[in-house]
Amino acid sequence: MARRKDIDGSMSVPTFYGKELRWKREAAGLSLEGLLQGSFYGKTYLSDIERGERRMPLDLARHVDRALGTDGFFERHCEDVRRARRGPHAAYFEKVLEAEKHAESIEEWCPIAFPGLLQTASYARTLVRAAHPAAADEWVEEKVAARLACARLFEDDHSTPEYWVILHESLLTEPILSPLEMAEQLDRIMVLAEQRRIVPQIVPRTCGAYPLMAASTKVMTFPDAPPLIYIEASYSGDTIDDPALVKQYRKAYDRLRAVALSPETSLTIVKAAAGDYRNGSRPDRLE
Repeated sequence: MARRKDIDGSMSVPTFYGKELRWKREAAGLSLEGLLQGSFYGKTYLSDIERGERRMPLDLARHVDRALGTDGFFERHCEDVRRARRGPHAAYFEKVLEAEKHAESIEEWCPIAFPGLLQTASYARTLVRAAHPAAADEWVEEKVAARLACARLFEDDHSTPEYWVILHESLLTEPILSPLEMAEQLDRIMVLAEQRRIVPQIVPRTCGAYPLMAASTKVMTFPDAPPLIYIEASYSGDTIDDPALVKQYRKAYDRLRAVALSPETSLTIVKAAAGDYRNGSRPDRLE
C-alpha cells in the first residue's frame, strides 16, 4: 500500500484535489489505466487531473468514487475545483476554456461574431463593451486580455489543434469596427490560414436555409475523452456531452460545411475584403 504524503493546505484547490486523487489511487494499488477501466477517458486525462492541470468531469468523479470507495468525496469536491479554475472568464465558459487547450480538433460555426480564438484586441474590446456598457475600463481590459490569452493556442506548434471555422458572410460585409480595424481583424484570419493553423469557410447570405442557423456552435474532439459540443448566446453558454446530441450536432456541422464555400474561395474573399477596408471602402456582398 502506498504511503500517504502530507498535502500542503496552502496549495491551490486543483493541486490539492489532484494529489488527494493520486494518493487514493495508489493506496488502492491501481494504475491510471486500472482506475479508468469502464470509463471513456484516457490515462493522460487522469494524469492531468492529478497534476492539477485539468478539471474532473462529474461523470468521471462518480466513476472514481465507485472504484475507490471514497463515499462521494470526489463528486462533492469537483465543483470546488471548477470554481477555483474560473479566472476572469464567465462561469459558463470555464469548461470550454480548459477543453480548448487539450482538444485534438476544434470546429466552430460563427453566424454573428468572429470567434474568440480569432479576435483582435479591438474586436474583442468592442464586443465586451457592447455587452457591458456600464463596466469600468479596467474590467473591460481584463476581459479583453483573457480573451487574447486564449488565442495563444495557435502560437505553439506542438499543441495547436486542428481548427476549422465557418463564418457567415455578414461578418465580412457588415463591419462593427473602423475600416482599418476591420482590415486588421481579417488579416489575422488570413495570416493564420496561410500558416495552415486554421481552415476558414464562408457561408454566403444567399444560400437560403442551412443547418445550425439558431446559434454559434463549437465541436471539440479529444484523444483521451469523449467529444464535447458548446453552444453560446449573449450572456450564457452550454456544454453538451450527451452522445446522441453530440452525434446530431456533428452531423449538422458536416452539412453546414457542405453548404459553405470552399476554403480556397473563402480565403480569397477574406483577402479581398481586408484589401477593401484598407482602401477605405466597404466590401461588396457576394452574389
